[in-house]
Amino acid sequence: MEWLQVILLSIVQGVTEFLPVSSSAHLILVPVLTAWDDQGLAFDVALHIGSLSAVVLYFRQELARMTLSWIGSLRGGRMDEDARLAWGVLLATVPVCVVGLAFHDAIEVGMRSPLIIAVGLIGFGLLLGYADWRHRGGRSEYQLRLRDVVLIGLAQALALIPGTSRSGITITAALLLGMSREGAARFSFLLSIPVIVLAGGLEVSGLVQESAEVDWPAVIMGTLLSGISAYLCIHYFLIFIKRVGMQPFVVYRLLLGGWLLWVFW
Repeated sequence: MEWLQVILLSIVQGVTEFLPVSSSAHLILVPVLTAWDDQGLAFDVALHIGSLSAVVLYFRQELARMTLSWIGSLRGGRMDEDARLAWGVLLATVPVCVVGLAFHDAIEVGMRSPLIIAVGLIGFGLLLGYADWRHRGGRSEYQLRLRDVVLIGLAQALALIPGTSRSGITITAALLLGMSREGAARFSFLLSIPVIVLAGGLEVSGLVQESAEVDWPAVIMGTLLSGISAYLCIHYFLIFIKRVGMQPFVVYRLLLGGWLLWVFW
C-alpha cells in the first residue's frame, strides 16, 4: 500500500465511524474514485482495532461501571442504571447480528453500488434532519426503556445498507424516541463496541482463511491513525452537537448523495 492510501483510509475510517455520515460509504467510494487497489482484510482489521480502541478508551470509566454492575446483576444483585445500560447495549446488538449473519454475503455482493449509497445518504439523512429538528427530547442513555432499546436495535440493523450510517440511524431512532442529542450519540457510541468487535471477528476469520502476506508497517500505522482520529472525533462531535446540532451533517449527506447521483446515474 502507498503511504498516502494508508493515511487517508485510516483517517476516513476513524472520523466517519462515529459521525452520522456512513463510514462504509466513504470506504467504498475511496477505491471507486481512485486507482488504488483494495487494501486487504488485514488493513480492514487494523482500522477496526483502532476505532474500537478509541471508543473503549473514551468511555473507559462508564464501561468499567457497566461491566461491574452487569456482572453483579448476573449474580442476583441490584439492577442499577449501569447494569440496565449494559443490558440495553447487549439487547440492541441482537438484531444487527441476526440480520448481518443472515444477509452478509448478499449485502457485500449486491448493495455496494454508488447509487445505493447515494439513496441511503439522502433518505436517511433527511430522516436524521427531521428527528433532530422535530423530535429530540431530554432523556439520557441512562433513561432508556426496554421499548426504546428494541427499536434502536432494530434501526441499527438498517445500517447494513451502505450509505445508511450505523451511528446516523441509531442517533435518529434515539432522537425520535425523545432522547437528547448527547444521550443519543453516547448510546450510539456504546452500541458501536459490540458491533465493531463482531465485524472485526468476521474479518479475522476471513484473514485466517486467506493466509495472505501482511504489510505490518501499514497495519500498525493504520491502527494508530484510525484510533487517534476516532478518539478526537468522538470528543469534538459530542461538543459540536450540543452547540450546533445534526443539521450540518444532514447537509453534507445531501450534497454527497446528490453528487453521487449526478456522477453515477
